[in-house]
Amino acid sequence: MDEFRESQKERIQEALDMGELTTSRDLNQEFGLSRACDTRWGSHFKSFNNFILMFGSILDVLESLVLDAHSTDKRAKAMRYLRACQTFEPDDCTFLHHYRVEVFCKIIDWQIQELNERFNEVTTYLLHGIACLNPINSFSSFNISKIMRMTELYLDDFDECSMGALENQLASYIIDIHHVDERFSDLHGLCDLSKRLVQTKKHSNYPLVFRLVKLALLLPVATASVERSFSAMKFIKNDLRSQMDDEFFSGCLVTYVEKIVFDNISNDAIIKIFQDMKPHRVQL
Repeated sequence: MDEFRESQKERIQEALDMGELTTSRDLNQEFGLSRACDTRWGSHFKSFNNFILMFGSILDVLESLVLDAHSTDKRAKAMRYLRACQTFEPDDCTFLHHYRVEVFCKIIDWQIQELNERFNEVTTYLLHGIACLNPINSFSSFNISKIMRMTELYLDDFDECSMGALENQLASYIIDIHHVDERFSDLHGLCDLSKRLVQTKKHSNYPLVFRLVKLALLLPVATASVERSFSAMKFIKNDLRSQMDDEFFSGCLVTYVEKIVFDNISNDAIIKIFQDMKPHRVQL
């Protein structure tokens, strides 16, 4: 780095003496060889621009390393870098290989890594099981082993006896609705599947399978409701209203979360219900 800065200083002074550069405040600043960021393409432009501006100093330092390197490995590395800078020979690979392996596959690996960090093993089993129940593309995603793995997460709903019966029902169910009954050939989702099962009375033939379908339909709604309730807590129990008992807090939370329902109830009806709960000294 000392040699690099000295080379830059000498070249800037030489350009100033020849009149190629002008002197003023914030001009002729020292540049650095910053590493290009993987996600910000603007950093690539900055790196290449600095490389072009400091090209002469880079060659000076590499030539010095070739002559004064302390080891054969460092000398060989400096010679390789120097030759690459002077000849601009591209790597021995096609554009297809570059964009498929070094760009596309790397991005896919990043996305998979991020998904693995966001979704644990239990959540993955649950998502796979729900996807296997989806009837789109003629039940192409149906997989009994993945569905059974999902049911192991709900031991209160599926005990050991029910698990054996469910596996038998799944085997008969897929043959019936996929290969025999043509009324299930035009379904576009779990909602259509549940309606068709009730319309054709198949839900009574496969009660455990129908329980799974209802679970898959209710789970996103129930999860969203819980998340919405937790988000509403910070509006109800804030710094100004931090001292409230559980009953009052629960009542406030219900009215806030279900405010669309309560908007349809008149104030007079609420006052009447409150007045009828017990005798009051003052008529509201």
